Amino acid sequence: MIPVPDPPHVSAGPRVAIDENRLEELITEAQTALPFELPDLANRCAAALGLGTALIYLVDLQQQLLVPLDEALEPLPVDRSPAGWAYRTVTPRVVDAGNDMIAWMPLIDGAERLGVLAVRTAALDGVRMRRSRMLAHLFAMLITSKRAYSDWLAARARITPMRLPAEMLRAFLPSHTIGSRRCVSTAVLEPAYEIAGDAFDHSVVKDVLHTMIIDSMGHDVSAGLTTSVAMAAARNARRGGCGLADIVGSVDQALAQWLPDHFCTGVLCRLDAATGVLRWVNCGHPPPLLIRAERVLEGAMDSPPQPPIGLAGQLAPATRHVHETTLEPGDCVLLYTDGVVEARDDDGAEFGLARFTDFIIRSSAAGQRPAEVLRLLIHAILDYQRNQLRDDATILLFEWRPQYQ
Repeated sequence: MIPVPDPPHVSAGPRVAIDENRLEELITEAQTALPFELPDLANRCAAALGLGTALIYLVDLQQQLLVPLDEALEPLPVDRSPAGWAYRTVTPRVVDAGNDMIAWMPLIDGAERLGVLAVRTAALDGVRMRRSRMLAHLFAMLITSKRAYSDWLAARARITPMRLPAEMLRAFLPSHTIGSRRCVSTAVLEPAYEIAGDAFDHSVVKDVLHTMIIDSMGHDVSAGLTTSVAMAAARNARRGGCGLADIVGSVDQALAQWLPDHFCTGVLCRLDAATGVLRWVNCGHPPPLLIRAERVLEGAMDSPPQPPIGLAGQLAPATRHVHETTLEPGDCVLLYTDGVVEARDDDGAEFGLARFTDFIIRSSAAGQRPAEVLRLLIHAILDYQRNQLRDDATILLFEWRPQYQ
């Protein structure tokens, strides 16, 4: 197995002719192709580029398996395969397959890892590597555009049936990872197929990153409905240009009107990625953690307690207090629900905040990308509790990195 550097470091090799007319026909066809037709389309595009065959693998909901779109093939493990190495590191990997070579190319939509593309070809040089990368970019865009309306693609990413509350919440969730040149935000949540009251949201508007984490009371459809209404109300206010306090006020009003006996805790943040100014509101939730220079700054984002969201009448606060600080380049902010630190092993010992933050710091220091850090962490929490979480566990991590602009 050979990790492959960027094209300038790969031998250019002889030029390979491209049937440009055929390639144009295939790209035009891709616009109207149904999702189940993508495997065949990938092969025909690979042939038009002078390559061999191409196979598409999408990561499952728990990021444990890479599931082929070709239903005749078996999934590949993320943690123990060349395909998984390409997915985890977001770096191409080349494998000698006897008479052929296989280039495992990561499929990426912006900052979101979708899966991998396996390109099999008789020879691999700089030209073919560049075309393999182009093919991966094309199919990442196709998958992203088509999965919004394809139950087939959604079903291929599942390995077990999903409960109704989880189905309802997942309809509201954004991509796990988003980002720009100046910031990145990534999140995970478990149990993937039974989640009920937890949710996250993040969005980039010009140079502003908005993040939110919510934990509704209960573990049934009503909890999922509470969270769904809260997320919709927050997005509606945010897209209308409201500030943080008004966004929370909108959620308060929505829950009080439509679900008067339900409430949730949550944290909403707004990061100006141009200046590093971070503003946040904490509504009865565990305080966010600020990680700087590989250590947690104790109490940096603690704040006086505020009531949960959705309380009506005299219990509802008149105003929400917005807190503010300025981040330093490389700072990470961590939002989480209590199910993360309260996970218990067979002896009843909690996973705990110290173990939680230490895992993130060590993984980040080892060079893992934020999305991979959280993938490893949520699996460690599941292993700690033998895959039987007693409460929903959601983690959102965002990083300010203006040095990359």
